[in-house]
Order: sequence, then C-alpha cells, then structure tokens
Amino acid sequence: MSATRATAVKRISISDLQAMRDKGQPITMVTAYDYPSARIIDQAGLPIILVGDSLGMVMLGYDSTIPVTVDDMIHHGKAVVRGAKRAHVVVDMPFGSYQTGWQDAMRNATRIMQETGAGSVKLEGGVRVAETVHRLTEAGIPVMGHIGLTPQSVNQFGGFKLQGKTPREAVAVIADARALEEAGAYAVVLETVPTALAHMITQRVKIPTIGIGAGPFCSGQVQVFHDMLGLYEDFKPKHARRFVQGAQVLRDGLIAYREAVEAKEFPAAAESFYMDERALALIEKMAPPPEETVEDFTEATEVLEDALASLRSATREPAGDSAGA
Repeated sequence: MSATRATAVKRISISDLQAMRDKGQPITMVTAYDYPSARIIDQAGLPIILVGDSLGMVMLGYDSTIPVTVDDMIHHGKAVVRGAKRAHVVVDMPFGSYQTGWQDAMRNATRIMQETGAGSVKLEGGVRVAETVHRLTEAGIPVMGHIGLTPQSVNQFGGFKLQGKTPREAVAVIADARALEEAGAYAVVLETVPTALAHMITQRVKIPTIGIGAGPFCSGQVQVFHDMLGLYEDFKPKHARRFVQGAQVLRDGLIAYREAVEAKEFPAAAESFYMDERALALIEKMAPPPEETVEDFTEATEVLEDALASLRSATREPAGDSAGA
C-alpha cells in the first residue's frame, strides 16, 4: 500500500451520520461555497458541508434563492468538494431543477453528483416531492430533505415566516417528515418551525433531523457560513448567532493594508525580492535609462542598496553571497 493511500482521509458517509444520530451525538452542518471556506470547515472538524442555494443571496447578491441555477450549484460544488477531504458534501438542487417532475430531477441530480463529486443532494418539500425522492434514492442518489420554511417557496409563503405554528400546519409538517423518511431520504432539514414541533418530529422519525431556527432538540444544526461568522451584514436571521464579527475583522485588515500602502510602509524589505549588485550594474550598462529619468533611477538604486544592506545585517550573510541564478 502506498503512503498516499495509507494516509488518505476517509470521507464521512450517510451511514456515519446515521450512527451519530443513533448515538445521540449532535451533528454540525454549515454552508460553504468555495475552496478556502471548505478547507477551513474541514479543518474545524464539522461532519457536513452544505453547498446551499443560499449562495444566491450571500455570494451573488440576489434577493432570494430563486435565480440560482444548476450550473451555479455545480460551479460552487466543485470548489467545495476539492476543498473538503473529510466532510460529507451535500449540494442543493436549485429552484426549477426538480419541481417539473422526477425525470428532470433525475437528470439534474445526476449532473450535480457526477460533475461535483458531492456525496448527496438536497431538495425542498415533503409529501409533494416524495415520489421524486424515492426515484432518486432508488437510483443510488442519496437525498437530504428540507421542510418547514422552504426558501424556494418564499413567494408562496409571503416571506420568511415561521411555519407549523397552528395544529393543522404542524400535522402537515410531521406528515412531510414521515413521507421523506418513507421515500428514502437519509436526513431532513427542519427550518423555522417551533421548537416543540421540531422535537416531536425528531422523536417520530428515525433519520437525522437538522435544525435551522428549529430549537435545540434536533439531531443536529445547520447555519449559513456568512451568518455565523458575521460576514453578511445586510440581514441577520433570528435563528443565527454571530460567533465572530468577521466583516469587521476583514474591514480592519483592509484598512490596515490601505494605510500601509499609502504610508509607503508596504512592501518592506521582508516582502521584496532583490538581485546581486553585479547583475544590477550590468543591467544598467546594457539598458541605460532615458536621460530625463536618470535621477529617479539613481534614487531607486540607492533604495535597493539600502535594503540589501539591511538584509545582510539581519541575516549576517557576507556581501555578495546573495547572487541570483
């Protein structure tokens, strides 16, 4: 066995997630839309990464998830899968990619799985998409469900509103969860439903429930990367907690960069590259500057020579040992 194979990291499977649920081990899921974010999440040990169609709002600046396309999801999904070596990656099926029937859902889900390398897909709806979920899982495509507040139906709901707050609505949401489980979904997201209802659903199904705005009694929790890290300041959902003020941290860094450039403090010797003095003298002879720029070029040469002297002093290297290739 090669060293590469021996040290390969095992990616988390849907069976692992079910085992976590059965042991009562809380499951943590967060969204990601690019390679560096996925790498950071993977290094933090989170077991599931969702490439959510929420990218339409937090990455592309749309007012909702409706404009997001299958090509958008594949583009971002590829990057996340490349960045995450351990986490299970699930990719959202966007609006219009499965509502027109299970045949279209099969075609689009197959594309997403093949082209991204993701471990599963997620789609919204309960009873009304149960046949589609069944067809996909029968074909070997793992499916995560999503019920309660389903963002792709925000226009029908009249906004991002709490779902399942009346007895009739609550019974319908429970029926949705059961329908997804019976259809073969390996997990279900419960979004913006009362805590008590989410608790009841978690007790009534045997697959993991992942809550977002559904209280603490689900099998796990999911948050949008930009919400929990304070990167998206246009809107903060009630269910989101900002674990760090990320936008302010980034602003502070950018301001410090701008100020360093304006003060001519960046780049300094440590961030610059130099050449051997003999090579520099030869270049001056071979390509002399125009007469009117001699003074400026001389000043630049003096700055370079000062920087070289500083580097030699710092590294205690003899003069001339820094000759370039």
